[in-house]
Amino acid sequence: MTPLDLTLSELRAALAGGELSSRQVTRACLDRLARLDPALHAFLYVAGERALAEAEQADRRLREERRAGALLGVPIAVKDVLAVEDMPCTAGSKILEGFLPPFTATAVRRLQEAGAIVIGKTNTDEFAMGSSTENSAYGPTRNPWALDRVPGGSSGGSAAAVAARIVPAGLGSDTGGSVRQPAAFCGLTGLKPTYGRVSRYGLIAYGSSLDCVGTLTRTAEDAALLLAIMAGRDPLDSTSADRPLTLPDLKAAPTSLPLRGLRIGVPDEYFVAGMQAEVEAGVRTAVAALADLGAEVLPVSLPHTEYALPVYYLLAPAEASANLARYDGIRYGPRLAGSSPQEVMARTRGQRFGAEVERRIMLGTYALSRGYYEAYYAQAQKVRTLIRRDFEAAFERVDLIAAPVAPSTAFPLGAHSDDPLSMYLEDIYTLPANLAGVPGLAFPVGFDGQGLPVGMQLMAAPFREDLLLGAAHAYQQVTDWHLRAPALEEANL
Repeated sequence: MTPLDLTLSELRAALAGGELSSRQVTRACLDRLARLDPALHAFLYVAGERALAEAEQADRRLREERRAGALLGVPIAVKDVLAVEDMPCTAGSKILEGFLPPFTATAVRRLQEAGAIVIGKTNTDEFAMGSSTENSAYGPTRNPWALDRVPGGSSGGSAAAVAARIVPAGLGSDTGGSVRQPAAFCGLTGLKPTYGRVSRYGLIAYGSSLDCVGTLTRTAEDAALLLAIMAGRDPLDSTSADRPLTLPDLKAAPTSLPLRGLRIGVPDEYFVAGMQAEVEAGVRTAVAALADLGAEVLPVSLPHTEYALPVYYLLAPAEASANLARYDGIRYGPRLAGSSPQEVMARTRGQRFGAEVERRIMLGTYALSRGYYEAYYAQAQKVRTLIRRDFEAAFERVDLIAAPVAPSTAFPLGAHSDDPLSMYLEDIYTLPANLAGVPGLAFPVGFDGQGLPVGMQLMAAPFREDLLLGAAHAYQQVTDWHLRAPALEEANL
C-alpha cells in the first residue's frame, strides 16, 4: 500500500503519528500526477515547487509542535473557479487566461489554515457551465475508469484527480449538480452543502443564488472532515449563514441498526422512462441496504420536479448574463485590440468566450429583456418557489430523500456535443436541490456492466448535512464500492 491508497482521514492520522512525512506524500502526489495526467488532463496548473516547500514547513511543524492541525501536511486539489492567491485562475476560459488573483477564496483559505497544501488547480467546464468537462477552453478531462468517457462536470477535473488517487480530496462547485454528478461518474463521495453553509467569497460566480462550494472525497467521513473546516459565517459573503454545524460522531462504534428511526423517502418522479436499468437497480438496492440498517423507507412526492430543468435554464443563465458582464476585456484577462472601448469589448468577448458560455449569456439576457422578463424570469422564480415547497412538504414526512444522481453512468466523450438539450438533461435529478437550496450527497452504490460506477444521492432539509453524512457513512461501513479504484497504470494510458 502506498500513501495514495489512504483516505483523507487515514492520511491525516498517518501524518500526525509520524508514519509518513508531508514531503513524502506530496512528492508521491506530484509523481503520480506527472505519470497519469497527460492522459487524464485533470489539472490546468500544478504548483509543484510551492507544494513541496509547504510540505517541508508542515513537516517541521509536525516535528516541533508534536501535534497536527486538522489537515496539516495533507495535499488537496482545487477546481479552477476558486481563487488561490498567486495561482492562475481561468475558470476554464480563455477570457481569464493569465489572471492571477491577489486573494484566496474563503473555503480554500480555511483549509490552508488547517494545514492543507494545494498542489494545483483542476479542469472545469468554462465558468462551470457544463455536465462533462468537455466545455473547458483548455481541452476535456477523461474519466479514470474509462478514458473514452467523460468524468462528469463541471467539477470533472477534481473528480478525476481524486478517483485516480492523485490527491485524497478535491474542491469543486455545484450550481446544478457539478459536484454530485462527477462524483457519481467517478465513484466518489460528493457533497453539495446547503446554500449558505460554505462561503462563496472567491468563487467565480455563475449563478449566484445557486452556486455552492462542495467537496469530492472517497468517503463520507472525509467529506465531513472538510465541511467542518470550511463551514461557517464569513463577513466577506453576505449570503453565508450563521448556523451551527453539528456532525455525527463517525468514529463511534456502530450498532447493528445504526439508522434506526431514520425515515428515507423515495420519489417516483425521479424514476422515469429512459433511465439506464443498472442505475435504477443500483439505487433501489442501496435503498434496501439502508432499510436493512434500520431506516424506514417511505414513498414521497415532489410533483414539480418536471419543471426543474426549464426553471434552472432560465434562472441560471439569467444570473450568468449579469455575472459575466464584468469580463469585458478592460478589467480582467487578455484584451483584444480595437478602435473603441465598445470594439475592444465586442472582440474580446466574441473571441474569448466559448460557445456554451455565449449560448447561456444569450439565453439569460433574453429572459431578462424588456417584454420577456415577466413571461420567463418572473414565472421561473414562482415555479422555483413551488419546487422548494415540495421539498419542505416532503421533509415534514421524512428525514432524507434518496434518488439517482444521473439517468446513466458516464457517457462517451462527444456523445452530446451536437445536442445541448441532451446534455442539459444529464442534470435532471440534481437541479432541484440547487433550486430549493437543500444539501445533497452523492456516493457510489455499484457498477454497471461496463465497469462504470453507479451513484446515488441523498438530500436533506437545509442545514441537515449531519443526516446525509451519517447515513452515507453507515452504508459505507457495510459496502466497499467507495474503496474500489480504477486500474490506471502507465501501461494502459
